[in-house]
Amino acid sequence: MSMVVQTPNSAVAEESQNTGIGTEVQQKQSRGWRFWLVFPGLCFAMLLAALDTSVVATALPTIIEQLNSGSLYIWMINGYFVGIAAVQPMYGQAADIFGRRWPMILSVSLFSLGSGLCGGANSTVMLIVARIIQGFGAGGIFSLVSIIVADLVPLRERQKFMSIIQSFFALGSFIGPVIGGVIVTHTSWRWVFYINLPIGGVSLVMLFVFLKMKHRRIGTVTERLRRVDFPGHAILIASVVSILIPLTWGGTTYDWSSYHVLVPLLLGFAGLFLFGGYEVLLAKELASIPSRLFGNPVSIIGYLMTFFHGICMAWLSFFLPLYFQVLLEVSPEMSGVYLLATVISLMPAGIAGGWFIAMTGRYKPALLLGWCLFALGAGLLTLLDSKSSPARWIIFQIISGLGGGIILTTTIPAIQASLPEKDVALATATWSFIRSLGTIWGGAIPAAIFNSRFDSLLNRIDNPAVRTLLSSGGAYEHATANFIQGFNGDLELKGQVIQVYTESSRRVWQILIAFTLVAVPLALAIKEIELRKTLETEFGLEQPKSADAGTEAVGVVFSGAREKEYGCNTVSSSSSK
Repeated sequence: MSMVVQTPNSAVAEESQNTGIGTEVQQKQSRGWRFWLVFPGLCFAMLLAALDTSVVATALPTIIEQLNSGSLYIWMINGYFVGIAAVQPMYGQAADIFGRRWPMILSVSLFSLGSGLCGGANSTVMLIVARIIQGFGAGGIFSLVSIIVADLVPLRERQKFMSIIQSFFALGSFIGPVIGGVIVTHTSWRWVFYINLPIGGVSLVMLFVFLKMKHRRIGTVTERLRRVDFPGHAILIASVVSILIPLTWGGTTYDWSSYHVLVPLLLGFAGLFLFGGYEVLLAKELASIPSRLFGNPVSIIGYLMTFFHGICMAWLSFFLPLYFQVLLEVSPEMSGVYLLATVISLMPAGIAGGWFIAMTGRYKPALLLGWCLFALGAGLLTLLDSKSSPARWIIFQIISGLGGGIILTTTIPAIQASLPEKDVALATATWSFIRSLGTIWGGAIPAAIFNSRFDSLLNRIDNPAVRTLLSSGGAYEHATANFIQGFNGDLELKGQVIQVYTESSRRVWQILIAFTLVAVPLALAIKEIELRKTLETEFGLEQPKSADAGTEAVGVVFSGAREKEYGCNTVSSSSSK
């Protein structure tokens, strides 16, 4: 590796020598032990947050019964996702203002605190509040992990590392039902949350000891807090909540045409437009999601594909368990085991996608292949019914998992390549926020489609009491093997119920095809930009006072844009192979 010294402005360099401002020269280790020991903590943190995206769904019926939750049960899931989505742009901004280390430690601490409160909850309201606290922590984890990796590795190589970390996200998302099923079957539901505490403890220790990153502190704490876009975040949080409430009510508590649904939904979308206007016209340089992040076609397409990917992955994780538990009549525990077919393909596919980008510098072929495989998998899922062989649902899951895994690690390089390195924190947090929004819609849209289709087919069920029980969202709420097996005494009625479940599930998969196919032309249209082989950051790992053997000085790169932003010179590192 040859090191290059870049001095784009000799006058600035001379001035810095005289004033002592910006004269720090970064030392670059050849990825020694300090570099590698950061990643296990990040992997554990990602696993921690991902587990709770799916583990609670399996335990939900038991929790509802013991806490007598009624219609509030849905907020045990949605509260977590609201917490995640609402705070992610704030974490991106906080990472630039306060550095990476303490926001990351705060995120894991909040998640662990929320987990302990969830496990000890003695009421539905307490559990929902604790889930929101968990979400605040998870939102920071999802954003900051990617930001930290971006500070350690050049863009060209970044996805080799992110693909491994993202595989922990996929692992946590899809083994969650397995863990939840085992816990509910063999012990108290409270251990669904308590199990997070040792994982969080390990992650916190590793991050505290090894995650020591550079950060230029500008101004007092009060002055730095003034740079946080609090009004913008308040508008964004209110808008997200306003949209999620009617998505929870629609087709269940109220009809989709009801003003109870339409008014908050429209207010939520209006709030998002208000947020955009505020960011552009008023927040300006303080904006947490500045308009420049969407200033080119590549980033716009990248964010759109991220949104669709969030929808489609949540679609799979919510409705494959319904198929297993209702049509195949397996327990929640076995339902989670059956989902491993998706995990087994998704994880290596994500890693392969990351390595392909690192080796070739190209993301477009990977995106195109991923979306085509995902569309094929969605089409094949429409063929599933109660008589499908294991070979069918395993192979169909593998195809979908391969597509989803490749996409998981290939949208963010396109976005980061189209934007300057100084925007990596804001761009990455926005990417994570948009994916979370997709996840919210990925649970709400198929549930609405399923409930609507089920209601339209209720006349195929002869028993009036069963029709009433399964109407207006009851079919989704009662989608368990125990419920279906309760009809074993009347096989004709059971056949009718299974038929309606089958047709309703098929409609869900048919609409999923449309969502995957929409992204194919986006993958064709996206322009390829050369991925940077140099790393320019002021947030790299802190180096020991006496450099280790084998370290070499890396030239100073002065960034005029960052000088203007912070009022002083900043330091970046650059190397070329």
